[in-house]
Amino acid sequence: MLPSGAAWAGIDAALWSVGGLACLLAAAWLQSRKGRFGAARPALVLALAANGGWALCGSILGATANPTLIAEGLRNLAWTFALYRLFAIDGRHASMKPVRPLLIALAFVEIIFMTGLILLDRNGSALPDIHTTASLHLLIAIGSLVLIHNLYGGAAQRPRLVLRWPAAAMAALWVVDLNHFAIAYLSDGVPQVTSALRGLLGLALAGLLVLGSAERAEELRFSPSRTVAFQSISLGLIGAYLVAMVGVARWLSFAGSNYAALMQVVVVSAASLAVLAVAGSPKLRGWLRVTVLKHLFQHRFDYRAEWLRLTRTIGQSGADGASLGERAVRALADITDSPGGLLLVPGDSTDLVLAARWQWPTAQVPATAISAADAARFEKDGFIAELDQLRRKSERDHPLPEWLLADPLAWTVVPLLHFDRMVGLVVLSRPAHARPLDWEDFDLLRVVGRQLASYMAEQAGQTALIEAARFDDFHRRIAFVMHDIKNLASQMGLLARNAEMHAENPDFRADMLVTLRNSADKLNALIARLSRYGAASVCALAPVRASDVARSVVAQTARTHPVTLVEESPCEVAAVRDSLEQVLLHLVQNAIDASAESAPVFVSVSSGGLGCAIEVIDSGHGMSAEFVRTRLFKPFVSTKPGGFGIGAYEARELVKAMGGRLEVESREGLGTRFIVTLPLAEAAALIDTFNQTGNSGQKVA
Repeated sequence: MLPSGAAWAGIDAALWSVGGLACLLAAAWLQSRKGRFGAARPALVLALAANGGWALCGSILGATANPTLIAEGLRNLAWTFALYRLFAIDGRHASMKPVRPLLIALAFVEIIFMTGLILLDRNGSALPDIHTTASLHLLIAIGSLVLIHNLYGGAAQRPRLVLRWPAAAMAALWVVDLNHFAIAYLSDGVPQVTSALRGLLGLALAGLLVLGSAERAEELRFSPSRTVAFQSISLGLIGAYLVAMVGVARWLSFAGSNYAALMQVVVVSAASLAVLAVAGSPKLRGWLRVTVLKHLFQHRFDYRAEWLRLTRTIGQSGADGASLGERAVRALADITDSPGGLLLVPGDSTDLVLAARWQWPTAQVPATAISAADAARFEKDGFIAELDQLRRKSERDHPLPEWLLADPLAWTVVPLLHFDRMVGLVVLSRPAHARPLDWEDFDLLRVVGRQLASYMAEQAGQTALIEAARFDDFHRRIAFVMHDIKNLASQMGLLARNAEMHAENPDFRADMLVTLRNSADKLNALIARLSRYGAASVCALAPVRASDVARSVVAQTARTHPVTLVEESPCEVAAVRDSLEQVLLHLVQNAIDASAESAPVFVSVSSGGLGCAIEVIDSGHGMSAEFVRTRLFKPFVSTKPGGFGIGAYEARELVKAMGGRLEVESREGLGTRFIVTLPLAEAAALIDTFNQTGNSGQKVA
């Protein structure tokens, strides 16, 4: 038995009151949650308050009263404004040209309707009929649902976790309105059931927005167990079957045949037997289970889409494309929606240094980013560091430097492991909507990290093979050159001997002999220099006055460019004079090439402690830190047209072979300083004595 009119009025008032009070309480709650929903929070608070006021007005005056209809118009305007502000959560409010006209049209329709209601009420005229009211509200509901679809469907994966709560609330609001006014338009009256549901809907709106404003709301999701889901689907199918059977039975009874009752029994029995036969099929049950699990238990990531994106990102190479390091950083950043990242790889000393950066120019990375000892934990167990958690720990037993923890944009550190050997570390910057990582994030980041490590290891292997092939080619060419020069030296020596025996003019003979012998000496010296490639380039060290070598180099180069020896401390170093002269000639010539025509180049020799420092300073165009770190001392990498690119590499190797080191300091636009540091001759002898004593002691032990 259906409730009477008075009973319906009481039910409406109670339900509308509950919905109105829930909206007002939710508005107060959301007002206190300062960090939720960004710039859209005030608009959502206003919409909830307007919805609560409308519901309370309807509970007192009735749903069709003129003040209630005006309050409903204000409610619709408030929700439309909240919908507009929600587009700002992921920055889409700045590019809303296709959507803005629809928002304006909805607001205009609502304002026109409210204005008409106010004017009719003042003039004492009759209110619009149900068809006009329902048509306008249907238009508003349909337009609002289209905007909600654009809001949620066009959002990225991370902003959707925030938008789903207000989007679900507004979708429920407009779907109920759509059904209510559609029924009202078709039935020429206000349906009582849906009218009561509209008032009670405020409780659902309040609940959804309160859930969305709670802590860790992005992690909340409907995730029933597989057993419950399978049983629920089965129950739904049984219910659908019963409804269908009732419908068929009712249709047969309406046929009016004398055999209607018999036909009902036959149809229901046949359908029941068919369902029992099909339900007993293991194949059907398996298909149903797979279908339910496939569509109701999706993982956080679409792994097929993620793998296709990874392949596409890594494959985007080319002359003008990003390096493999930058593409590797981007591939990991795309998984977590990070806007940028850094790639750290082991350097010459096995400490981690910066190798590439992607869309993170402000990161201040020191020369030694992470020490080899601190990086060992990442290599040992594939540890993925969440920096926010490490910052909150009072006892820091993690392997991360302070510069990384001090950068607020640094978010996550992911190791790249290849056969349990670390190829590099990727530091991801903080996304716009950061969230704690879970097991699925860790699994995907580890798998992708290993895949990227294999790509990088493969590229390193190919680079090493190419470099070895170029070295082999270079050595073959040098062998041919040495062969030709040897022949020329032999011919000139023979010419000198023949001239000595057959020349009749003594003066001519003397000049010719001097010239030929000097040429032969120069060619032999060239052969000696060309043969200095490999481990045996420096054989025996001897005391050499560094100032004399520097003065000789300055004298040779000062003829074509202003080169000045500004300091010459008297110090003897343990070196090979020709090798040291070759190193200084290369460094000074590089400084001349990098400087303007009249810009001076300075050379200084100074002693301090157990070593001697020879500096070559210019004010040329300089080099970037990345070029110095990754390209300066790489063989066959040259910025000069037709250059071999082995000068800096050879200079460093010669200095190393003499027990010293070659350092460089450079700034783009300011200039460069090369520093050759060699041990003093006395210090080198003392070190050799200690080494020999230590070796003999080990043998005795």
